[in-house]
Amino acid sequence: MSDYDAWIEMNVPDLTGKVALVTGANSGLGFETTKVLASKGAHVVMAVRDATKGESAACLIRAAYPAASLELRTLDLASLASIRACAASLLAEHDRLDLQIDNAGVMAIPYGKTADGFERQFGTNHLGHFALAGLLMPLVLATPAARVVTVSSSAHLFGQIDFDNLNGERSYSKWGAYGQTKLANLLFAYELQRRLAAAGSAVISVAAHPGYANTNLQAVGAEMEGSKFGKQTAMLGNKLLAQSAAMGALPTICAATCANARGGDYFGPDGFMAQRGFPKKMLSSSRSHDQAAAARLWTISEQLTGVVFSFG
Repeated sequence: MSDYDAWIEMNVPDLTGKVALVTGANSGLGFETTKVLASKGAHVVMAVRDATKGESAACLIRAAYPAASLELRTLDLASLASIRACAASLLAEHDRLDLQIDNAGVMAIPYGKTADGFERQFGTNHLGHFALAGLLMPLVLATPAARVVTVSSSAHLFGQIDFDNLNGERSYSKWGAYGQTKLANLLFAYELQRRLAAAGSAVISVAAHPGYANTNLQAVGAEMEGSKFGKQTAMLGNKLLAQSAAMGALPTICAATCANARGGDYFGPDGFMAQRGFPKKMLSSSRSHDQAAAARLWTISEQLTGVVFSFG
């Protein structure tokens, strides 16, 4: 039996005095992650695109845990200006960041561009979190034993990094683009760990995926396309096949808090095809460990976002 068998919410240690940032904290996996961290005493910064939805989510958490310490921040990962503003406010008002949980994302949506001209999935899922992590790195490095947790997906298994078409302008497949971003998430997480280790930092970079979790993520693409059938199919699949969002959040929470996590670890569900179950450490694809591709993607990401990491 591994150290992670039947790892549940009760295994989360006391987090009093810790500061955590969760992107996409108002719904789905982000909401469940925020709720657990707050229930264990962490001060959680809820980084959300919609402040009204964020406040509603915070009220629900406070209703369940009256002592919950929550803070709302507006963050649109599809806008570098929003990312810079959010990071600047956090750097000005906080002196530590124990957990940075890069959870938010979009999945299999129609082609479109972010405010900065990036393909929406690549811009939001990868570049947005890359920029946020780079801007917040001074705060993370100032915190003993901090962790950066990147939420990927089993979709990384079919992902390929098309360096000649990162922006999807030559051709676009909504699922191909999604797989590319989830592979990019892992390339980033592992490259970040290598650079942290080379700098002699005690900060670790870890990754997780939720399996097939019942959230609103699956239906967004169909809604944007105006497909009632697609939306109903997604909702039916969630009802019949998916595990709960609370279970889907456990690998992320385990990566963020379990004592046995090491830099470069990857957590996901232990059940059939890693789509449901309790968290365990697992292996990701060989593509995700391509160090040359990771270094190339890192350099391109710094050029596109204008955010250059400093580990000093």
